[in-house]
Amino acid sequence: MDHFDVVVIRHIIESYDSLTNVEKSIAEFFMENNERTDFSSKAIAARLFVSEASLSRFAKKCGYKGFREFIYDYERSFDYSQRNSNINELTKRVLDIYQNLLNKTVKLVDESQMNRIAKMLSESSQVYVMGMGSSGIAADEFQLRFMRLGLRVVAVKDSHRIKMNAALADENTLVIAISISGRTKDILEGMKIAKERKARVLFITAGRHEEYADTCDELLSIASTANLEGGTMISPQFPILVMTDIFYTYFLNTDFYYKSAKHRETVSALTRGDDFG
Repeated sequence: MDHFDVVVIRHIIESYDSLTNVEKSIAEFFMENNERTDFSSKAIAARLFVSEASLSRFAKKCGYKGFREFIYDYERSFDYSQRNSNINELTKRVLDIYQNLLNKTVKLVDESQMNRIAKMLSESSQVYVMGMGSSGIAADEFQLRFMRLGLRVVAVKDSHRIKMNAALADENTLVIAISISGRTKDILEGMKIAKERKARVLFITAGRHEEYADTCDELLSIASTANLEGGTMISPQFPILVMTDIFYTYFLNTDFYYKSAKHRETVSALTRGDDFG
C-alpha cells in the first residue's frame, strides 16, 4: 500500500529505522500489501514465518497498544483506497510509482547528514554540480535554486568540462556528483580528480555505498525503482530533486535571514529592465 497520507502507513514509515530486521520484514509486508486478507495475528505470523509476539512488538513500536489496534487502523486504510478506485489505471500506476519513491525517501533521510551537507555548502567558496543526461537536468535545477540563496554554484554536464572543472577544484571547493546508477564513468572520473585536488565530494546516487568510500566525503542515497534511469514512466530526476529540496531547506535555515535577503536580491535582479521597451 503506497498511500503515504494513510495514517497507519505513515506510522510504519516513521518507526522503520527503530525496527529489528524481523520487524522490518513485517513492516514491508504491510506497506506493500494491496489486498484484504485474514489479518489475524495467527494468520499473519504463519504467512511471514514470524512469531505473534514479534507482531505485537512491531505494532507497539508503531505507536499502537497492540497488534489488534494496529490491524483495526490498517483495515480502515482500504476504505481510503476504495474511495480512489475511480482513478484511471494508467494514472494510478504513475502515482503509485511516485508515492513508492516518496515512501522510500522517507526511510533514507538522515537529519544529521542533512546538517553536514548544509555545513559543507556553507563552507564552500565554489560548488560544482556534475551530472549527465537526466542527472544533468537535476544539476541545472540545483544551480538555479541555490544561486538564489547566494551560493556560487555551476552545473557541469559535459564530459570534458566535468574533468576540467574537477581539475580546477581545491580544498575550498565542493563537488556534488550525481549518478542514479552510480556507474557513469565521466562522473566517477570527475570525483576521483576532485578528490586528488583535495576538494570535498558529495555523491548523490542509488548505487551501493561501499563502492565509493574512497572517492567521496558524503554519499547521499536516493530512492530508486526498476528502470528509473530510462524514464519510461516517470521523470528519472524526481528522487534527486526531492532529496535536493530537503537539504535546500536545511541550508536555507543555517542562516535564514541572510539567505532570505540574498533570495530577494537575486529574484529582484530578474525583474530589472522589465519596464523598458
